[in-house]
Amino acid sequence: MTTTMFDQIFGLPVHALVVHAAVIFAPLLAALSIAYAVLPRVRHRLDWALVATALAALVSVFAAKESGEQLEHRMFQGQVSEAIEVHSGLAETLLPVTALLTVVSLALVWLTRARRAPEGTGPRTVVLVVSGVAVILAVAVAYYAVRTGHTGATAVWGD
Repeated sequence: MTTTMFDQIFGLPVHALVVHAAVIFAPLLAALSIAYAVLPRVRHRLDWALVATALAALVSVFAAKESGEQLEHRMFQGQVSEAIEVHSGLAETLLPVTALLTVVSLALVWLTRARRAPEGTGPRTVVLVVSGVAVILAVAVAYYAVRTGHTGATAVWGD
């Protein structure tokens, strides 16, 4: 069996190490995205925090998903439990939803920063629509992050 960068680090499963970053950054991205969308007065204070968190969330969710697949293959070799199947299915949804929220959050920062510039062009209607989409995606990311984490913990540690 060939090893990949998502398999092990110093004999420990990568998934056990990186999953904690995803558990922190995905819900944090959701919270910051909602705050950025609904609190225009504090946007200037959240710009770079949202950008950094969006990128960290996407990278950590991707790494958690990939390392989870490696761990699943190593431990179960195709004979996974129903609990692992549920967890894996939720992770399959969390990644693209996080990617979408990352793109929408970055677009929202770009649009609102453009509006703050003296000759900024960011139609108010577009900012409102993108803000609404960001809130919807943020709720989805928060839901899938919590459910994915909970089902993973339940699969490992039981009820």
